[in-house]
Amino acid sequence: MVACDGDTVLGFIIGEVRAWEFGSPPCGWIFAVGVRNNIRQGGVGHTLLEALNDRLRKAGVSKVRTMLARDDTLIMSFFRSQGMMAGPFIQFEKDL
Repeated sequence: MVACDGDTVLGFIIGEVRAWEFGSPPCGWIFAVGVRNNIRQGGVGHTLLEALNDRLRKAGVSKVRTMLARDDTLIMSFFRSQGMMAGPFIQFEKDL
C-alpha cells in the first residue's frame, strides 16, 4: 500500500498473509514500512498500518506480526505505539 499526496509518495507499507511460518496458523506479516522523514509523526504510518490491518482482517486473519532489529529504536517505537508487542517466537541465527 502507498500513501500519496498528488504525485508525491508520503509513505508505504508491505505485508501479506502467511500460513506456514513456524507452524503457526495463518497470520499477517509486515515486511516493510516507511514514511518521509519530514512528515513522520503526522499519522501516515498509523493510517497505512490500519489500512493493512483492515485488509488482513478481511482476509480472515486475526493476528499481525513483524520482525525488526533490536537496535532499530525508531521502528520499534512506532510498532509499540500502535499496540504491538513481543510475540511468542525467538529468532536464532548462526554465521556460516
